[in-house]
Amino acid sequence: MGRELAKEAPVCADIVIAVPDSGVIAALGYSEVAMIPYDAGLTRNHYVGRTFIEPKDEIRHFGVKVKLNAVREILDGKRVVVVDDSIVRGTTSRKIVKMIRAAGAKEIHVRISSPPILSPCFYGIDTPTRKELIASSHTVDEICKHLTADSLEYLSMEGMLRAVHHNTTPQNSHFCKACFTSQYPIALSEKESLQLGLFDKMNLEG
Repeated sequence: MGRELAKEAPVCADIVIAVPDSGVIAALGYSEVAMIPYDAGLTRNHYVGRTFIEPKDEIRHFGVKVKLNAVREILDGKRVVVVDDSIVRGTTSRKIVKMIRAAGAKEIHVRISSPPILSPCFYGIDTPTRKELIASSHTVDEICKHLTADSLEYLSMEGMLRAVHHNTTPQNSHFCKACFTSQYPIALSEKESLQLGLFDKMNLEG
């Protein structure tokens, strides 16, 4: 996915870094194809869990501060490509961009190795309600502005499918793409959706 992302969304930069650990593999692929050096510009405290699933903003913000640290010696004065696997609410990504900027980065180009997440997952991924997913109600340019990044690009659906199965297209893929398309492979009744606590009445009607 990182290799495909580098083909679709190149940028002039000095260094590629990952949001650890979720973005590491894609960042390595991006670095390889873009021929931009990879380095560990962010270090992670492995005793802190996934911040996007925390119930309150204050906890997520604190979690980011405890979880990640920017390495000034690597980032200072550099044009940085920062690769992650997804953007959920946008709160964590915004904090990360500000952290990299504070470490002296000259430019920050965010690259995401999946398409925008538009809808919650019913199948085991603890994502928020639709209205909390930033891509469900904002354009890529608006999200980029919210993150305070110099640029933002997502991997296309076609690029993602090429990465996992070279002969697959969005039309004939057997993979579940519900979180990217809002088209669920198993229809749920309104009662079932409300019981899962993932949609409110407004989202169901929309």
